[in-house]
Amino acid sequence: MTTDASATAARRPGEQALTSLGLGAPALDPADASAHSFPGGGSWRTEVPSCEGPEALAVILKEASRLDVPIHRISQGSGVWMLTDAEITEMVEATAERDIELCLFTGPRGTWDIGGSTRTDSRGGGLRARGHDAVAGCVEDAVRATELGVKCLLVADEGVLWTLHRARHVGIIPADTTLKVSALIGPVNPASYAVYERLGADSVNVPSDLTLAHVTEIRRASGAPMDMYIEAPDDLGGYVRMYEVAELIRRGAPLYLKFGLSKAPGLYPYGHHLRELALTTARERVRRGRLALDLLARHGANGGMAPLGSRLPGELNRFDIGS
Repeated sequence: MTTDASATAARRPGEQALTSLGLGAPALDPADASAHSFPGGGSWRTEVPSCEGPEALAVILKEASRLDVPIHRISQGSGVWMLTDAEITEMVEATAERDIELCLFTGPRGTWDIGGSTRTDSRGGGLRARGHDAVAGCVEDAVRATELGVKCLLVADEGVLWTLHRARHVGIIPADTTLKVSALIGPVNPASYAVYERLGADSVNVPSDLTLAHVTEIRRASGAPMDMYIEAPDDLGGYVRMYEVAELIRRGAPLYLKFGLSKAPGLYPYGHHLRELALTTARERVRRGRLALDLLARHGANGGMAPLGSRLPGELNRFDIGS
């Protein structure tokens, strides 16, 4: 990755103007740059999250075409169990036609379960799968979704992640199924990030409040693709980090830029009573993506996007599954 003076200036919004006023920042440290990239080339991909059904998907695809927003992955948050087979099939076909990866969440999860600990101030076990039956439900979702053509599954439990990694190893689900870790259990240090990679994660959503230094620390421990909300929903903090996108790419590659939306009510678990909200927020997420990409272009830092249609994570480190 280039570190010449022009690239350094281009990656820092407003830096030329500040330097002319005697307020220039210290030079960027080349050692902070990530040494990793996606297989096939590129340091970043894009993701539009919270696509809760075929109708919202159609809105996203139409708006992406209108605003010329490239999309590598579209993800859903309510869970496989909230969609009919026909709805899943429609989403699979629509995304396959455009060579976009579709990622569906496995359920159930603790925050919708009967356990009272998730409603305490400590939030207890959070979204993790409570008990054997919850793990079984997640596996059932995974089998059903992959049989219908879904190639990416979103998980919020370490045990479910390891189980699904083993399941693809023995052929219960297809070997090329990718597993994505939810931001709601995302790791906050390099040691835990590396553990998720070894448990089978193909991309790991980190909390959006990690500092740039934290991102660099993680990259020195793991090359697994990282997902980060450039704008996070309110239940994840509502952070807006648009002006840091170029530096996040420099430090965090290979990185999925997630176009979330703050100041919007939650959608999960989705139903038709939330239809208008789902459609309007889907449209605005794509627009937010366009704003972020425009910002990268203005700063001369929009190069390095991975080829559209690419989805695999490359060679990663795993724990030994054994016999």
